[in-house]
Amino acid sequence: MHLNDYFSLNNDRVLFTREQGSRFAKKVAGDFNPLHNPDSKLFCVPGDLLFSVALSKYGVSEHMRVVFSGMVGDGVPLNFPEAQNGNIDIVDDSGKTYLSIERDGNTSTDPQLVETLACNYVQFSGTAFPSVLVPLMKEHGVMINPDRPMVIYQSMEIHLDRLDIQEPILELCDTSLAFNGRKGNICLEFCVRADGELIGKGAKYMALRGLRDFEQDKIQMLVDDYVATKAAYAG
Repeated sequence: MHLNDYFSLNNDRVLFTREQGSRFAKKVAGDFNPLHNPDSKLFCVPGDLLFSVALSKYGVSEHMRVVFSGMVGDGVPLNFPEAQNGNIDIVDDSGKTYLSIERDGNTSTDPQLVETLACNYVQFSGTAFPSVLVPLMKEHGVMINPDRPMVIYQSMEIHLDRLDIQEPILELCDTSLAFNGRKGNICLEFCVRADGELIGKGAKYMALRGLRDFEQDKIQMLVDDYVATKAAYAG
């Protein structure tokens, strides 16, 4: 994944440019969310990039919960504290928290486990739209605003039975959507397998905004634009 290509260091603080964040989203995660376009007025660094950097610094724990509490913009210096037990907060120079990590159980810093888990989770996470989210929205008769799609990464959690593995594989195992008016929440549950055995589970949580009644033709236009953008990037 060559993670060092997607962030910079300045006085021991981590920061991301628009180009780095956008390139990670598209090249590594396969995520073409407009929020990660370099020219987007609402640009934010992909949450999966923050998660990957955190894993590289702190390792993989048997139980982890990651909460995203702020959208990281272009060039915002972030302080990643020294590894510690319990909670870790990633903050900017003013003390604003952008990412919180709750850890429990044993921790492994094995480079292959860290990189493989990060890569596999990012690819699982980044490709949820349209293949997973659109059928789920259709099932419930709602959809995001096609003119201003808002899908916000809220949190993720993972629970592993053991850490003596090197190549974990993530598989989607269940989905759910709950909504009230124009707001909704999605949960994507996944299983973690290694050496042919089920060794863990986890979930990704996202918020939907601007919900309205499902219209096949309008959501299809959004999907077509997304697919065309992805194809154009691939060349």
